[in-house]
Amino acid sequence: MKIFWAVWNFWFTLPDKIRFLLVGGFNAAVSYLMYIGFVLWLGENRYWLSMTLAWIFSSFISFTTQKVFVFCTRGRFKDWVKEYVKCVGVWVVAYLINTVMLEVFVRAAGLNVYLAQFLAIVCTTVSSYILFKYFAFKH
Repeated sequence: MKIFWAVWNFWFTLPDKIRFLLVGGFNAAVSYLMYIGFVLWLGENRYWLSMTLAWIFSSFISFTTQKVFVFCTRGRFKDWVKEYVKCVGVWVVAYLINTVMLEVFVRAAGLNVYLAQFLAIVCTTVSSYILFKYFAFKH
């Protein structure tokens, strides 16, 4: 149990940018694995629908991990709901950026759907951090 608390305490000494990248990497991996699963299930020609479904399902995991492990906000249930609504706003912006980039990478650049989505996720990371920190989880 001492090791758990040592890791826990160490985690929260890290700058929030580092925690965001690590937690965001975890969340991106979960989302990407969901995307792959949906593409395999629905077919490559439905990559857009696969991205949408992965985005919807992974948002619940992302909200919880960002709130607890990155921005460390607290509050009552209504505060959680308010932050979740703000996060949805951030995700809508990120989703729109992701969708446009995915189309550009697939149609204009001719990349396969797997690499295209990976690159789109990387590109949305910076804007997401800024919006989460200064809007959704603002102290």
